[in-house]
Amino acid sequence: MEFRRRPPNPKVRVAHLEYAVPHDEEEPRHILEKIVWEKDREIDAARDKVPLDKLKQQIAKLPPTKDFLGALQAAAKKPAVIAEVKKASPSKGVIREDFDPVAIAKAYAAGGASCLSVLTDKTFFQGGFDVLVEVRRAVDLPLLCKEFVLSPYQLFQARAAGADAVLLIAAILSDQDLRYLNKAAAALDLTVLMEVHDASELDRVLNIGGFPLIGINNRDLTSFETDLGTTERLLNEFDDRLKQEEALLVSESGLFSRADLDRVQSAGAGAVLVGEALMRQPDIEAGLVQLIQA
Repeated sequence: MEFRRRPPNPKVRVAHLEYAVPHDEEEPRHILEKIVWEKDREIDAARDKVPLDKLKQQIAKLPPTKDFLGALQAAAKKPAVIAEVKKASPSKGVIREDFDPVAIAKAYAAGGASCLSVLTDKTFFQGGFDVLVEVRRAVDLPLLCKEFVLSPYQLFQARAAGADAVLLIAAILSDQDLRYLNKAAAALDLTVLMEVHDASELDRVLNIGGFPLIGINNRDLTSFETDLGTTERLLNEFDDRLKQEEALLVSESGLFSRADLDRVQSAGAGAVLVGEALMRQPDIEAGLVQLIQA
């Protein structure tokens, strides 16, 4: 997938003056570029509002993080379920009108989720770090901060809001970024869920190494179409290398039934991340129980 980390900004210099030149490529080519370009602006605004030193002071008062990976490994029923607190998405719009993150988190905990995922992107998913704070206060399960992480500052935001794990997306990060952010997350005692979408990204991640939790997103982030075959193909192609890495594999997106969970588990996934299928349930707890136990 072709991806531009930042919008192009060609300039023409005349004497001591610079002029931006409009051109056809200044608009994002797909939703992922649009999200990331906006995220840069959000990070700058957040830094101005809450300096890094203040986040560090908040973190210093927090208890140790919970064992996100251990909770998945210890699940009685496989694959372990990471249940997602998610109000909306760019492709589906608002998924749940009566969005109550605390009630949803408690329903997930009662229904048998091993861990929870909380969307913190405001612009495109209608989430927020304030939502993560609310969920942290409501349940004792390990929490994943589901965010488009571009900067170490966001890792501090996640830790200060109560996260135990963070998502890193290979599609939007260079190898150097992945190494640095992985080390920064470890310093904050945050587990990393390393997300890939295709063979080239998984190859990159395995070459870097040091990611015990790897997520395979079945959703194409340029078209937002899902295909569970993505998990099957990647786990088959990289079977030997994944065994050497001893990583726990998480299948993400497009999972709606027990048959879907069984399918990706047969391919080698030890956990799944499920959002929309549960968020659309009239009774979230009962829906989760059925998904796990059916």
